[in-house]
Amino acid sequence: MLRLIGRSPRPVLHGCRRALTSVAARRTGLALSIVLVALAGVVGGVLIAGRMHVDIGPFRAEMAITPTVSGGTSVDIPPLGSLQIDSHAGPAHLSIQLGSLDLRRTEQLIDDPAGIARASQTAVTDVTSGVVRVGLRTVAVAVLGTLILAILVFRNTRRVAWAGGLALLISGGSLGIAALSLRPEAVEEPRYEGLLVNAPAVVGDARRIASDYGKYADQVQRLVGNVSKLYTTVSALPVFEPAQGTTRVLHVSDIHLNPTGWQVIRTVVEQFDIDVVIDTGDITDWGSEPEASFLGSIGVLKVPYVFIRGNHDSAATAAAVARQPNAIVLDNTVRTVAGLTIAGIGDPRFTPDKETSPNGSGATPQVIEQVTGAGEKLASTVRAAKPPVDIALVHDPASGQALNGTCPLVLAGHVHHREIDPLSPLPGQPPTLMLVQGSTGGAGLRGLEGEKPLPLALSVLYFDQQRMLQAYDDIQVGGTGQAQVSLERHLVQPPQPTPTTSATPTPGSTIPGPSLPGTPPPVIPPTPPPPPTPTR
Repeated sequence: MLRLIGRSPRPVLHGCRRALTSVAARRTGLALSIVLVALAGVVGGVLIAGRMHVDIGPFRAEMAITPTVSGGTSVDIPPLGSLQIDSHAGPAHLSIQLGSLDLRRTEQLIDDPAGIARASQTAVTDVTSGVVRVGLRTVAVAVLGTLILAILVFRNTRRVAWAGGLALLISGGSLGIAALSLRPEAVEEPRYEGLLVNAPAVVGDARRIASDYGKYADQVQRLVGNVSKLYTTVSALPVFEPAQGTTRVLHVSDIHLNPTGWQVIRTVVEQFDIDVVIDTGDITDWGSEPEASFLGSIGVLKVPYVFIRGNHDSAATAAAVARQPNAIVLDNTVRTVAGLTIAGIGDPRFTPDKETSPNGSGATPQVIEQVTGAGEKLASTVRAAKPPVDIALVHDPASGQALNGTCPLVLAGHVHHREIDPLSPLPGQPPTLMLVQGSTGGAGLRGLEGEKPLPLALSVLYFDQQRMLQAYDDIQVGGTGQAQVSLERHLVQPPQPTPTTSATPTPGSTIPGPSLPGTPPPVIPPTPPPPPTPTR
């Protein structure tokens, strides 16, 4: 005892300090390990399962919340690109990706004239509900992921509980910061990425376009329903009855990514019993890879789809079309489809961002040589073809001049309005008729730039058993200010190079036959002067 009392207290105090330091270090290390496990569990759980599918109107969308340092919201709109919105701060980023259209809900919108208005009203509710649900799911998977990881690391109930509570605090706090810093007005100032970078320049005044498109969409919903009644109207026309064995060809062009155009095409294919669809190009706007998802509508048609590239279509576009099971892509080649021998060549240019027509003000000798050269190349192919070619396809009508006398019929597009050009017959050569189609997509977004959107234009061609064109129906659907479907029938009287109009009513009168429900009888307007060549 005396020895202990007589010893210096310094070693004892040093030992105590060392023990306390060791305990503090262990506790600090344990706390840090719990924090790291909680962070890893939150991040891992959110990345693996922090997403869900929600319905927004007719779209099937995917919402996800991911860790970040800058917050914000991104809205991905395939194939157009994305919108980046500075909607909130905090470590949580909301992403919304609009997926494919649900066929059943889309058909319900088309059948119901008030469907679009109702869908736009419920879209805000759909988005709000989706954000709340994905937020709750994110917190749940963050906590669950942390608990699973903590059990594997600690195997201690108390430490697992601490990690789970910390994960709840981190995930819930992040969403709370996002909610408190929400800026609804940021929706008015999005940042465009992808193809949407071009949207302000292409569309122009967004508010005016939105207003015009609202009118256009209201009209189109009713008009698309009326297209299903077109066959009844056609069968009532007394001037032409397709004989048994007639081949029906639907000519479309310049769809320009307009989904409404696809619905009209599908309806006409079904109601007119179409045997083959011919597309003379510009199915897309920019020829990009994301736009390829738009081309899946080709396979829905269930009839052969013959396609040539336009100047808005890239090689990737042509490859995406060729992947469709019923598609045939022609590029200075010849194929026999539905009994008709068809030759076609793609446009030699890829110029989706500027006007390059040989007839345009910005034409250069190089452009003229490119376009006319494509026609001359196809003409050589047509002359050498066996059996003889029935239809030749070019995108720009300027390419079609070289095909005069090589085949009976040339189909083209590009100019966004209808042209009928009986090419001047050459000595000793059969006459050639060139039919230039309007825009089946109403020129896409470009069609909304004017005071009135362009109507959707397409034609049904009737070929007899000798593969000669007997008649064709020009169909126009929609356009603001129009309340009916316009249909004109023309008879082709061989050997005359110019088609003669059937007993079609005079301009301004109605087509014989039953009225389409919900609208006045179809009216054929007076033929307007050719519009100026639009920017394509």
